[in-house]
Amino acid sequence: MAEAHSAVAFSFAITHDGWDVNFDREVLYLVWESGLRSWKKRLARFRNSVSNGVYPGHLQSLYFLWALLVAVHFGGFNVPFGLVQKALAVLPGSSPMWQVIACLLAALTMWLSVIFLMRYLLKVLLMYKGWMYESRAPGARISLKTMLWVSVVKVLSGWNKPRLYSFQGSLPRLPLPSVKDTMRRYLISVRPLLDDENYKRVEKLANEFEKTIAVKLQRYLTLKSWWSSNYVSDWWEEYVYLRGRSPLMVNSNFYGTDAILLRPTTSQAARAGAIIHFCMQFRRLIERQELEPIMLQNMVPLCSWQYERLFNTVRVPGVETDKLVHYQDSTHVSVYHKGRYFKLMVYSRGRLLRPAEIQAQIEQILRDKSEPVVGEVRLAALTAGERSHWAHIRQTWFNRGHNRTSLHCIERAAFNVCLDDKDYGYEEKDPSTLDEYCRILLHGQGHDRWFDKSFNLCFSKNGFVGFNAEHTWADAPVMGHLWEYVIWSELQNGYTPEGNTNGSVDTPPPPPIRLQWDLNKEELLKAIDVSYNVAQNLLNDVDLRILMYTQYGKGFMKSCRVSPDAFIQLLLQLSYYRDAGRFCLTYEASMTRLFREGRTETVRSCTVESTDWVRSMEDPNATLQERMELFLKASRRHQLGYQDAMAGRGIDRHLFCLYVVSKYLELDSPFLQEVFNEPWRLSTSQTPHGQTNMLDMKKYPKCVSAGGGFGPVADDGYGVSYIIVGEDTIFFHVSSKKSCPITSSSNFLKQIERSLNDIRELFTNYNKLKSVKNSK
Repeated sequence: MAEAHSAVAFSFAITHDGWDVNFDREVLYLVWESGLRSWKKRLARFRNSVSNGVYPGHLQSLYFLWALLVAVHFGGFNVPFGLVQKALAVLPGSSPMWQVIACLLAALTMWLSVIFLMRYLLKVLLMYKGWMYESRAPGARISLKTMLWVSVVKVLSGWNKPRLYSFQGSLPRLPLPSVKDTMRRYLISVRPLLDDENYKRVEKLANEFEKTIAVKLQRYLTLKSWWSSNYVSDWWEEYVYLRGRSPLMVNSNFYGTDAILLRPTTSQAARAGAIIHFCMQFRRLIERQELEPIMLQNMVPLCSWQYERLFNTVRVPGVETDKLVHYQDSTHVSVYHKGRYFKLMVYSRGRLLRPAEIQAQIEQILRDKSEPVVGEVRLAALTAGERSHWAHIRQTWFNRGHNRTSLHCIERAAFNVCLDDKDYGYEEKDPSTLDEYCRILLHGQGHDRWFDKSFNLCFSKNGFVGFNAEHTWADAPVMGHLWEYVIWSELQNGYTPEGNTNGSVDTPPPPPIRLQWDLNKEELLKAIDVSYNVAQNLLNDVDLRILMYTQYGKGFMKSCRVSPDAFIQLLLQLSYYRDAGRFCLTYEASMTRLFREGRTETVRSCTVESTDWVRSMEDPNATLQERMELFLKASRRHQLGYQDAMAGRGIDRHLFCLYVVSKYLELDSPFLQEVFNEPWRLSTSQTPHGQTNMLDMKKYPKCVSAGGGFGPVADDGYGVSYIIVGEDTIFFHVSSKKSCPITSSSNFLKQIERSLNDIRELFTNYNKLKSVKNSK
């Protein structure tokens, strides 16, 4: 055992002959190496902090300015503002050496003044969001104000290559909307869902709230918006995620799939070795800040704060509230295979192991014939069950001995790897295989994923891969960025004709270490069974179906001059109405990462305009012209709502924070109770795709990911995730609960497919009619 080896690495004894000292050179070398690695990382973090602190300036410009001032001073010219003479007045001497130091102080003063002026100017410029509302249609004119803004932003941020966190200090804070504006937007959003009587009731509650306790609540929120980096994110993380007591599996964690048409190898070990290596490479890019931040329009930076906790992170259960723990470093990953857990070292002698070396380690695990100990097979079910139950068990049975050591090893791991003992993935001849593939990624067997970890990599026996990610630490775009990098790296490096990773194993890598457990206690085994039964009931109730639609995609939507997202959201409204016979409160996730520490905002996709269009589609008397005009009007309205959400003018995060303040102050509000009692029966999200320019669909036409998905939010609702891939493919992931008699994921997908065809027919017929009119 590694623990026993470490314990005897250094020992001494007192004998008649004096001191007798024994030490293990290998272990001491590992200690030295670990400390050296730690100090290197600290030095790199310090250097990056300095570079980020002076961005958009560059340290080299300071050296140039210093040299220039030395030349000016010793050339007999006056330095501006007499800075050199003022510096000499406080220095202990005036020799040439002190004059050079005085020039350095003068250069530093001038340089910092310019740097902070540039940073402040960039921050002010990034507050402007008018560019978002400018039409990007071909031939559309851009306003003079936006053109000037673009020019200055490019000058300030374009002459120095940014690091991952370079823009963090220049990003503006999320603006706090006025209560009046939020109330107005809220009432507009609920109008299509309420009859006249109920609308008047809600309107009265809103007016009373605005004129009474909202004034006091807003004052506290204003103070928080001044004091904190983001007035929403910390409360959102705590109250929406960490204080939730329900299981993470299905309810919170989300999944992502492989590039389903491009399986580079059928070897489970080779695929795992390569992808583990590329994930660790991505972590190194984050640590060194060599990743460039994601830029909208190649110009406006998105907040990179969420990348900090992508690796080495775990959600630790608590009785009342969980906590998110991030470790500064980890040199191993944890691996689950056939009910057993292993510690896999991915660093050896100060370097990251190559894919071939990690493949060799994985093959050792796959060949291992040892049996799991009692209770080990279902151990991870504790992370899939109720959070308070897991917290009690963790405090009682995992606070000492082997259990504590092994649990600590999993929680400190960079991430968790699941080597599944079954085939799954996508078969072109049988598209229904996607359903089983995604179900396995969403919940597995309920006991073979460590749901507390930031993410789990899941590998099938036949070479497919996917991930299951915990939601507290970040949102899907960060995992999407990692996944694009991993798939691109695979394409660049490839595999041998035999399906193995490229490269050779010169020296044997560190062998996997089997984690030891002491679980054979009746009370502990019963507790594991309790969580296992909760997980089984939950996963057996999930109805998850996937649609791969290939009749058209982004190309057709763009030819219609309609935002692809608005296009999809409108067809979802039509599909839900056809499925349920009514409209419902609809949640679409939008990002607020244009602001510092921004996460998400809600776009309420069910609008007056969208319901008018849906009714026209179901009205046999409506004309083609009417349907087309209503569709374009509804799409423009949706796009405006999405832009408002991204610009910090949303509804729900402001109401959420007002609600949190009211609970702190113990003030009851009938209006806020009304707001938060409304169920999101249709919860939707677009899977991010093409955030970087690495995966060029023209160069890699088969690199098509099916995206990812999540479980239903409401007991009687649907969870819908979609991804628009390339010009002619759309994937829809629809989840619901089998126990609900009024929902069916299969039926909803049929309505989605029908709506897709109807909208295409609408545009086709309208364009034909338009052509006939023009020809006349």
